[in-house]
Amino acid sequence: MSYLNFIGGEWVPALSGATFENRNPADLTDLIGLFPDGGEADVAAAVETVSNAWPDWAAKGPEARADVLYKAADIISSRIDAIAAELTREEGKTLTEARNETSRIAANFRFYAGEALRLKGESFPMPEGQIALTLRSPVGVVAVITPWNFPLSMAARKIAPALAAGNGVIFKPSEMTPLMGQRLVEVLLDAGLPKGLLALIHGRGPTVGKAITSTPGIDALTFTGSYAVGMQIARALTTDTRCQLEMGGKNATIVLGDADLDRAADIIRRGAFGLTGQACTGTSRVLVARSHYDALVEKLTGAAEGITIGAGTRAGVTMGPLATEAQLDKVNAYLGIAKQEGGRITTGGLPEASAGLSNGFFVRPTVIADVPTDSRLLRDEIFAPVVAVRAIEDVDEAIEIADDTEYGLAVSVVSNDMASVLKIAQKTQHGVVKVNSPTTGVALNAPFGGFKHSSNQSAKEQGGANVMDFYSRIKSVYLGG
Repeated sequence: MSYLNFIGGEWVPALSGATFENRNPADLTDLIGLFPDGGEADVAAAVETVSNAWPDWAAKGPEARADVLYKAADIISSRIDAIAAELTREEGKTLTEARNETSRIAANFRFYAGEALRLKGESFPMPEGQIALTLRSPVGVVAVITPWNFPLSMAARKIAPALAAGNGVIFKPSEMTPLMGQRLVEVLLDAGLPKGLLALIHGRGPTVGKAITSTPGIDALTFTGSYAVGMQIARALTTDTRCQLEMGGKNATIVLGDADLDRAADIIRRGAFGLTGQACTGTSRVLVARSHYDALVEKLTGAAEGITIGAGTRAGVTMGPLATEAQLDKVNAYLGIAKQEGGRITTGGLPEASAGLSNGFFVRPTVIADVPTDSRLLRDEIFAPVVAVRAIEDVDEAIEIADDTEYGLAVSVVSNDMASVLKIAQKTQHGVVKVNSPTTGVALNAPFGGFKHSSNQSAKEQGGANVMDFYSRIKSVYLGG
């Protein structure tokens, strides 16, 4: 099946006529569809139409904007099973994981529908007969560039607040999961969104993404993806374009000496191997008290071996494939690095040829013990179900190793020792700290973002007023005098 871009209220091919294929990562013989491979001309056309459309949308007022978002949430809720099945086919995650993500979109739209009604200004003391106050106005045209690992929820948590604040949106989904971008736009149109307000442009990062950063008329850009690409975007944008970048993590779970090891193993299993390890907050390092080291490695190895891999649509499967061949090659490379550095692979690696998984990008959940402190496995983002385990002597060493990476997104602590938990929470250079729960999973009403190379620190994602500050501008108005 062939799909189209959506520009100016019409479904249209790329102006160049170029297309690209998208295939199921669990079965490469399964062609999902042909998608337009957009470029500079498509982006220019989208900027023009969205620029013309957003002032009318802003003028409709918050109740009208909230109404569309509430309707979109209801439509998504009615299509969860259908969209989840397509998400599993396109991205590879299990049906349970896909349903959870699809449900999350509806929650995002409902939350930001409420935020549309809560946008407010302030008033300030002035001499008698005068008043100073602030008003909010939309930023204008917001470009949204999203990754393949959460193609629905990442898009929803960017597009929903942008629309709630009265902006227009140019949306570039990942070329790895274009169908999910298509479905999300269809939901918004069915909910009554004005047709010229939202543009969907399929295509590759080096073409569409680059065009978005160089085309005049884009007022704000929000991106989630790799640090390398995020920095390319930041360098390309002019100073008058707002920029929000979320760019990955190398997340650790710290298991202290008082921890229950069955509980710790389950927390790590969910954080490291859920979603095939392809979450920016996924656990990729375990720092465990030396007294518990051998026992935890054994329990974690057993937990990994209890996971069933395969196509996410199959009954009983609890972990799907990696999303791309490049990811599979990367895992292979790091398994080689682990052996070179003296790491001990207790379980995992590529499945045997007899497993019947040769048509997809499959890897078994992998545990690597005895990892030296200077190992790349403790610093580099692998983005796969691969976890490196290292013994620690005390809380101070745990903090030191956890922070010894260029990323600073999420860390979790398994302990009931409140003094140690608070010490880690206060000292660690990570934007998200979880206690007795996996590094994955965050609340949509709480701010989200990392430190160091995980974020450009301009604005947090998710949450309430802090998010709307990115998608709106504040002007000061003086009355009287």
